[in-house]
Amino acid sequence: MAALDTTRTITGSNGLVGRIAAVYNAIATAIVEWNDARVTRNALAELSDRELEDIGLTRSDIDAVAAGKGGF
Repeated sequence: MAALDTTRTITGSNGLVGRIAAVYNAIATAIVEWNDARVTRNALAELSDRELEDIGLTRSDIDAVAAGKGGF
């Protein structure tokens, strides 16, 4: 009769494979964050000054909002 060992850790969660996965995950996260900021920056840049004023922003606030900085 066969027995299954259910107390083992997931292979690759530690060691080289886990570190490679962590690097890949960090790179993927950075790309997603960069793209989100790019899309936000482009969308806000397309708004008129009046539309920006309506949402409480000025043109100089666009970069800070896209970067997620400030109390916006």
